Amino acid sequence: MATFQVSSIFCLMGSPDQMRFPKGGAIKATTNNAPKFQVSPISLPKLPSRSLVDNLDITSNGYKVPTNNSANHSDDPMVTSKLYAIMEAIADRVEMHKNIGAQRDNWNHLLLMSINAITLAAATMAGIAAATFAVTTGARAPFMALKLSSTILYVAATGMLVVMNKIQPSQLAEEQRYAARLFKQLHAQIQTKLSLHSENTMVDVNEAMEKVLALDRAYPLPLLGEMLDKFPETVEPTIWWPKQNHRRAQGAEGKLIDGNGWSKKLEEEMIEVVGVLKSKDVPEYLKLTEKALKINRVMAISGPTLTGLAALGSAFVGSSGTYGVWGVMAGVICGALASVVNTLEHGGQVGMVVEMYRSNAGFFRLMQETIESNVKEKQVERRENGQVFEMKVALQLGRSLSELKDLAVFSEKFASKLF
Repeated sequence: MATFQVSSIFCLMGSPDQMRFPKGGAIKATTNNAPKFQVSPISLPKLPSRSLVDNLDITSNGYKVPTNNSANHSDDPMVTSKLYAIMEAIADRVEMHKNIGAQRDNWNHLLLMSINAITLAAATMAGIAAATFAVTTGARAPFMALKLSSTILYVAATGMLVVMNKIQPSQLAEEQRYAARLFKQLHAQIQTKLSLHSENTMVDVNEAMEKVLALDRAYPLPLLGEMLDKFPETVEPTIWWPKQNHRRAQGAEGKLIDGNGWSKKLEEEMIEVVGVLKSKDVPEYLKLTEKALKINRVMAISGPTLTGLAALGSAFVGSSGTYGVWGVMAGVICGALASVVNTLEHGGQVGMVVEMYRSNAGFFRLMQETIESNVKEKQVERRENGQVFEMKVALQLGRSLSELKDLAVFSEKFASKLF
């Protein structure tokens, strides 16, 4: 057997390419005994002093929160965890509003078809009952059965129409669709804030919470007790955002200094845009809301009134004299008219149009308040970056940056054209 005795081993010098034999090293071979290895100490590179626990992430409520604050991510771990928890709650609300919106849209279609079928069946029975009474002279059982059936169907249709016109399923569905869209928007805003690794604080957490609760108040899920009034006395824009924080308007007084993407010219342009929104867009959509609401109110009253008159008329079918004649006419004609009105109101989804106009007015009101809160802040470093803000306003109004400048210059001629 061979024994290798090494006076010294290769020394690691920086990298593998820098290995060399030490001077005077000797290798001897004999045939004695078992193999023996004599190795001199090896100098290893120094490892980082962080422990294994420091290299792990702490998991809180299903989210990974880094324990160290690096240069790229300086958030408080608890703040980040809370923002992720809010995002999870928002995602759950998006699904709830989507599902309930689809359910209430089904209500609209099913109730519309059912009530129209009941109304037309009742009108047909009233006409057949009148014809049966005129032809037959002896047996009155078929006549009475048709007459009573027609009256019962009309009464049922009247009750169902009252409930349907009160809750306005098409408007309920539009509320839930809009709420789902706004919750998705809020979810994306928080996700963007976290992905940019900005320094989030408890102020950001509180603002996110306030926005969620404001949306819950603007678009409630329950029907009983919390449902929005579908026929309000005064029309107001839908408000789904919390009250603007007045800390922006409490900046230091003095001359505005250019910076953070802002300039005096840009500030004047934003003020002109606010003037257009306040004088044209918001009042225009509120006016359209009032018109649609009046049409909806007339139809909501006309439908049950016509079915009620038809039920009363069908009860007088077969009576002697003019009562019988007018009873047949009311039972058939009013029933047909009720089907037409019901189709126009709920098939045309007039309630949805009302809610759409109210939401559009709220959208322009939100833009107005957002621009005002930025412009009133005198310390430009506390504002949102001017160039980014200008681009966001242009996109929300459906315009390019050059068209936005034209809107500011010719504010009396041009209005925003988003819808």
